[in-house]
Amino acid sequence: MAYEYSRVLKDQGHDFIVVGRGENSAKDFQDKTGIIPVTGGADKFLTQNNYSNWKAIIAVNGDQLGKVTRAAIKHDIKSILVEKPAGLDKDEITAVGKIAANYLAKVYVAYNRRFYASVKKAREIIKKDGGILSFHFEFNELADMIASLDHPAEIKKQWLLHNSTHVIDLAFFLGGSPKSLFASTSGSLSWHPKGAIFTGCGITTDNTPFTYHSNWQAPGRWSLEVTTKNHRLILRPMEKLQAQQKGSFNIIDITLDNELDTKFKPGLYEEVKSFLTDQDSLCRVEEQIKNLHWYNKILEGK
Repeated sequence: MAYEYSRVLKDQGHDFIVVGRGENSAKDFQDKTGIIPVTGGADKFLTQNNYSNWKAIIAVNGDQLGKVTRAAIKHDIKSILVEKPAGLDKDEITAVGKIAANYLAKVYVAYNRRFYASVKKAREIIKKDGGILSFHFEFNELADMIASLDHPAEIKKQWLLHNSTHVIDLAFFLGGSPKSLFASTSGSLSWHPKGAIFTGCGITTDNTPFTYHSNWQAPGRWSLEVTTKNHRLILRPMEKLQAQQKGSFNIIDITLDNELDTKFKPGLYEEVKSFLTDQDSLCRVEEQIKNLHWYNKILEGK
């Protein structure tokens, strides 16, 4: 992700410093980008200067997100974009939110799918149609592939939070935050004992009904469907937008202005631009903490 962020920052013409830990990873980064990172880790770097006028993008391993973010806040960095989900677990993310409030820092959680060209176009259609009537989402995961990944066990146990929330966050971003949710969880996996099949339904604060279904023991992929008075909008895959129009069974492809999503990691260019300018559409850590309640209900099935 640091490599992807550096490509965007260079293209946007920003000056920046890359901070890493080990010499080997720094050498790999330099070979890819031509940029020489500062080594020794964030803690060492942060003690060497006053950073009150700086912004930070934090893209480290999932088990280090909370630690590095808290350190940046303590060293007076007031504007931070941190990779999702902003900490290892609920407790760490909540701790990030508390210290951000204490230091008057603005912390944003990097859910880049909010900035896809497909999502931008979907929002335009939704607005034109007068809003969403209902929505459905699926956050299916490739269990066998995940089992073989070289990730710490504590990350895999938190996989819904660390990965699947890309879908859930986008669903609630488009459709609205829940005010009630009925959740059911069943099954288990060796690396994810809390559940493998997730189903449920709810109502948003705007009284929009929604449903979800995901089965990590069966084939599937991420998807989101929203209905308006004139369209069923389908994001599957999420980089693509299809639509079924009222009075027709045909599903058509919607043309997208997606040059930036093909040149860079999808959504990242606009996400970084928003972080460095108006902060529009970003997920604030306060929002993330509120959503943790719903994420936990979906995970626990209660």
